[in-house]
Amino acid sequence: MKKIISMMLFCSMLLMTACSGTAQEKTSQKVSETQAQTEVLTEIQTESETAPAEVQKNLFDDYVSNTVISTGNNYMTDAKGGVTFRTYFPVEESGELEYCFYFSNTVDSTWERGRYSYAGKSGGAYQILNAHVWTASSPDADDDSEPVEITFDGSPEKSVSPDETFRSDAVTLDVPEGKYLVWEWTLDGEDIPCIRMTELAYSYILKEDGILEYNMDVPAPQLIGTNRNVRKKIACFGDSITQGAETTAYEQNFWVSELSERLGSEYAVWNIGCGYARASDAVLCGNWLERAKNADIVTLAFGTNDLAVGQYGQRNASSADEIENWLRMLIEELQKADCQIILFNLPPFNFDESTETIRTEVNARIPVIAEETGCAFFDWAILLENPDNPAESLYGGHPDDEGCRIIADALLEQFSEIFEK
Repeated sequence: MKKIISMMLFCSMLLMTACSGTAQEKTSQKVSETQAQTEVLTEIQTESETAPAEVQKNLFDDYVSNTVISTGNNYMTDAKGGVTFRTYFPVEESGELEYCFYFSNTVDSTWERGRYSYAGKSGGAYQILNAHVWTASSPDADDDSEPVEITFDGSPEKSVSPDETFRSDAVTLDVPEGKYLVWEWTLDGEDIPCIRMTELAYSYILKEDGILEYNMDVPAPQLIGTNRNVRKKIACFGDSITQGAETTAYEQNFWVSELSERLGSEYAVWNIGCGYARASDAVLCGNWLERAKNADIVTLAFGTNDLAVGQYGQRNASSADEIENWLRMLIEELQKADCQIILFNLPPFNFDESTETIRTEVNARIPVIAEETGCAFFDWAILLENPDNPAESLYGGHPDDEGCRIIADALLEQFSEIFEK
């Protein structure tokens, strides 16, 4: 084995303390700029591991995702005095099903450079004043069903603590073909984790006059779960390209949705992609990674933001060595949970020359990583790049509808045996 690979494996063993060691050991890897940052990160990383994996397994064994809209946490919002949020979710399987909703009050991934929210940051204490679900054809339709009240241990209200994970009581809801599941809840508090969802789902704040005002900062359940039998549970774990950024508004033409549509409702496809997410966020081994571990198959697509903005607390692009090590750590953690992994390389993103050099180096290493770790390897870079200039994407840095269709088609063609086995 080449010396550089041996060195990476050695570093991986040292850095695995980020998943199994103390919060202090994790912090030493994460932020070196100031003592204040270190103290804050130590606190949030300690608190972010409060959800026992056993509890999550019990829930996720019974309930699987029923929407392709990503419901991770990559930002925070305030709801002082009580704010009502409403979101329209397309469902993967329609009809009458038992639903259960799962929540995590911790930020999953870093937004931009982390000035306002970063991976592992504790959510604030907040109050759920009420929550309801119903069905509708669209925000403008007048065919809404009667709201069904959501309760928590029998109560319509709940006080949520920082870093708490919790679930709702189960409810039965009939979502007819072609209709949305509407999720609405009223919250009171500050620093509530949410996902920035630019025109991926209809999402609003309900104003006092009853008018719906578009809102892209969406606090929502991390799992819109249904109790249904499926052939495979698939978690799509990555950044904004996985989340679906810059595809046609509200049309669900991103590659995760295209994959789900082609596979059909016998499969549960859980989109846990977060805009601005990076591998260095995921290796904190918080609730975000724990959710991914409950899938049979995980698509693993990180690295673009590790290059574009770098690790939280740093100001430079991450190195090829760092990205390789983080990917190996994630693979090891997921394989411990018996997940089958499809490892993606880094797509073209119109980087400058120096950053593109790192991307090229990482992409040269990823097939080796896949072979050595027993992962399947998906080369979406070659599908998306301009043959005359591999640094340039033919379909945009965030692939458009056409690029996403190409990705989904290639995934199914290449890995049909994995999906169908």
